[in-house]
Amino acid sequence: MEFQGSDKYYLNPELQSIVNMALQMDKPLLLTGEPGTGKTQLAFEISRSLGMPLEILRAKSTIKGEEACYVQDTVLRLNDARFGSGETGRTVDNFFDYIVWGPIGRAFRSEQQVVLLLDEIDKTESDVQDNLLDVLDEKQFTIREVNEVVQARHNPLIIVTSNAKRELSDPFLRRCFCHHIAFPDREEMIKIIKLHYPQLDQDLMDTALNVFYELRARGFEKAPATSELLDWLQALQNAGVSPKVPDQIPFLGALLKRTEDILSYRRGPQRKQRGW
Repeated sequence: MEFQGSDKYYLNPELQSIVNMALQMDKPLLLTGEPGTGKTQLAFEISRSLGMPLEILRAKSTIKGEEACYVQDTVLRLNDARFGSGETGRTVDNFFDYIVWGPIGRAFRSEQQVVLLLDEIDKTESDVQDNLLDVLDEKQFTIREVNEVVQARHNPLIIVTSNAKRELSDPFLRRCFCHHIAFPDREEMIKIIKLHYPQLDQDLMDTALNVFYELRARGFEKAPATSELLDWLQALQNAGVSPKVPDQIPFLGALLKRTEDILSYRRGPQRKQRGW
């Protein structure tokens, strides 16, 4: 298998090379970069393009490595023990009737290779990161309650994303291929836009990009990213707004998300944006 991008995802040569090397060498691929640069979307597009199911672990500070693999529904088991399981087919004595498989468990038990996305792994503690990598490195985990090993039927393609809010542990980094997705320059952004809006008016694109990159240069708390630009362009298209008419940025809330950023823009000096 080889991923060459898709009709909705621009893949530069460097990223294409490391994605396919991770596929060939069966290594987790760690993607870093600011929010909105397409880290998470890459996993979705690989899944869609290669016809592989997608399992997602949304990382959070309270997550434990074990629950990413499985949890036992003890409440349901206790309820069945007290009141009976009726016609559900569950048996209180059968532990596996009360297992809820997590994304890693489902990925390992899948009948075909899947894409396993560990999204925003930097939200977790370092020991959780190391525990997860142990499981993913060995391609197996143990169900402690019955001392049974679950071995991956097919090794998943593992995509890990990080927004660099917390340093990742050295053992975690050592086991991954790492790639930083830099923010697209203007030429790359044009290619991305054309994938999504191939019929977009050239004047609108040029003016919108001027405004977009100027806003990014202003040092807002949350600078607009690619996803915001694409949403904004769609709003402009839907509204039929001409870039030569307004003297203010239309649909500003599509670009700036933080209240303080919007207020800062409105308080700013007289703006002299090209065409706006």
